Amino acid sequence: MTFWLGVAAADHVRRGVTLGFAQIGHGKRGGLARMRAGDSLVYYSPRASLDDEKPTLRAFTAIGLIPDDDIWQADDGDFQPWRRRVDYVADAVEVPLASLHGALDLTRDPHWGYQLRRGLIELSAPDHALIHAAMTGSNPRV
Repeated sequence: MTFWLGVAAADHVRRGVTLGFAQIGHGKRGGLARMRAGDSLVYYSPRASLDDEKPTLRAFTAIGLIPDDDIWQADDGDFQPWRRRVDYVADAVEVPLASLHGALDLTRDPHWGYQLRRGLIELSAPDHALIHAAMTGSNPRV
């Protein structure tokens, strides 16, 4: 099992949660192809919306498991993003990064945010466990 951290605006994450899919890197296939059935995906949202000029949210906004290895291309008119199914935890709550900042391996380096520009990075198992517990109130079954 690999633990992934995807980066997207919260409004995009909410749409994916509602429809049960993940989309990474503005619809590119590469990030999704790195994931495998059984992997976990956590979304971090620096902003509430892409329309926001400043990163004002800074929260973990969704968590779920990748149930299969299927990747498909959606047809949203002029936009045809790649997507894959995710079984999101229905009762997960948003967790501000500030509440976990000092405890995460992810944020140990003072320039930790630069890696998020890739849109998808691997999380350590301890970081995943902390985020999962904060979002769900329980420890993950790994």
